[in-house]
Amino acid sequence: MKRGDPIFGEESLSKVAAVFADEAAARAAADRVRGDLGQEAVTVRMIAPGDRQAARKLEPEEKGVMFTAIKAHITLGLAGLVAGLVLFWILHAAGIAAIRSNPVVAAVVIAGFATTFGLFAGGLVTLRPDHDPLNIRVMEAIGEGRHVVVAHPVRHADAARVAELLESASGEVLRTL
Repeated sequence: MKRGDPIFGEESLSKVAAVFADEAAARAAADRVRGDLGQEAVTVRMIAPGDRQAARKLEPEEKGVMFTAIKAHITLGLAGLVAGLVLFWILHAAGIAAIRSNPVVAAVVIAGFATTFGLFAGGLVTLRPDHDPLNIRVMEAIGEGRHVVVAHPVRHADAARVAELLESASGEVLRTL
């Protein structure tokens, strides 16, 4: 779990995958990435056609995802609450009649809606929509009988190096944001 990050609980926020026609090419590429970056910097997994652990290999940090869900909802929900209270204060200070006539109700409604939007944002972060295109393409590739190498670099800066290494070995490289 990332300790200093207020929203994400996963160690690796990036994911790079490469599709290969055969197992030997995939294994060689995986070994090259491991050798270049080291075990501490990147987690590399191979997914073969028919692999029953494919989903777990694509998203290996179940606990991290759970912590992301908790942290994202708390952080963004509180940010929404603060933003709502600031908006209420601005509208009240501006002398808006609807706000001044019933300030308690206005504050509760504005802060409530803003908190709800913050919680929605936390849900969106938890869903990680940037991972879907990569995950779908990987599942299609293994369904077609191809082999896939999936790398989860710990540092975002290493994702470019992983993509470079896999691209030199494959040609079809997929990457999350």
